[in-house]
Amino acid sequence: MFLLLLLLVAVLPLSTEGGKIFWGTEAKRHSHPYMAFLQIYENGSLPRQCGGFLVGEDIVMTAAHCNGREIIVTLGAHDVSKTEPTQQKIKVEKQIIHPHYNVYLHLHDIMLLKLQRKAKITPAVAKILLPSPRDSIKPGHMCLAAGWGKTGVNDPLSVKLREVTLRIMGKEACKHYSNYRDDVQVCVGRPGNRQSVFKGDSGGPLVCAGVTHGIVSYGHNDAKPPAVFTRTSGYVSWINAVIREHS
Repeated sequence: MFLLLLLLVAVLPLSTEGGKIFWGTEAKRHSHPYMAFLQIYENGSLPRQCGGFLVGEDIVMTAAHCNGREIIVTLGAHDVSKTEPTQQKIKVEKQIIHPHYNVYLHLHDIMLLKLQRKAKITPAVAKILLPSPRDSIKPGHMCLAAGWGKTGVNDPLSVKLREVTLRIMGKEACKHYSNYRDDVQVCVGRPGNRQSVFKGDSGGPLVCAGVTHGIVSYGHNDAKPPAVFTRTSGYVSWINAVIREHS
């Protein structure tokens, strides 16, 4: 099964709750030590989930639509149905949503989470590199996405981390998304190919040559690619300013 069709929460025509790794394969244990599993709580409801990734010892990056009343981050996880010795569970102290985030247009869908304490860096927990502001990933590149999202439209969420390799597409492939903006978003996944992200994967990273170039944002409710990722290179200045302020 190949992976990643990204959809967000199902109150919108385009899902906004997290994409899934669609038709993906199970990742090798701790081969992506930057990955974060997010449990998001609202008043009186069961938690929903998103992905995220560690960019500072106490800073996790994810999608803005993954915000909630309370968030618990698990680092160093592979099987989230178990309490693994590598896992570090840390509550989020502050949710810092991009000031221009637009929930209706799905623009600037990026958020930084300040953790209550620093993560311990181990073979299973590590930070990932960010691009420079000028390092914008171009069409044709093959990149990797990972997450604990659904593996099929009618399938349950995965308990084990899955991964998929996806092609970066030109903006023409995403022209059917009326609010798509190529300067701050990335069009990912070849049309006609079932490899993509889906529900539960939102907030996870798009990693190209060891650098995170995207964040799972939204896509089609039937998980057909391409999907839309937030382009991280467009936010590096804001990210660095937030990290400095909260260090």
